[in-house]
Amino acid sequence: MLIRVDPARPQPLGEQVAAAVRRGIAEGEVTAGDRLPPARELAESLDVSIHTVLAGYQKLRDEGLIDLRRGRGAVVRAGAHAGQAGVAELVRGLVLEARRFGIGDDELVELVRSAL
Repeated sequence: MLIRVDPARPQPLGEQVAAAVRRGIAEGEVTAGDRLPPARELAESLDVSIHTVLAGYQKLRDEGLIDLRRGRGAVVRAGAHAGQAGVAELVRGLVLEARRFGIGDDELVELVRSAL
């Protein structure tokens, strides 16, 4: 799986790292049990801070897509599946678009609820 970041994009670099992994899971490039690149190595190859990579990995952990353990690294969780990763990526895009149009969090939540 290739992870790339583009400093010219408005999306934070850590979020770009997380988005690349989500895409990898959604497209089947990365499956349960696969190890992600060590944060230090990935940071060096992307020429970003290790904290940037760790922020992306922590976001994925919070979404339930990976396990992060000291000494073991980042591993894709057995419960992570393509649908979950794909929906998470779509939601991130929705939130970014809503912010671009000045739609607040509460208003966005109401719009989503009305679509159910």
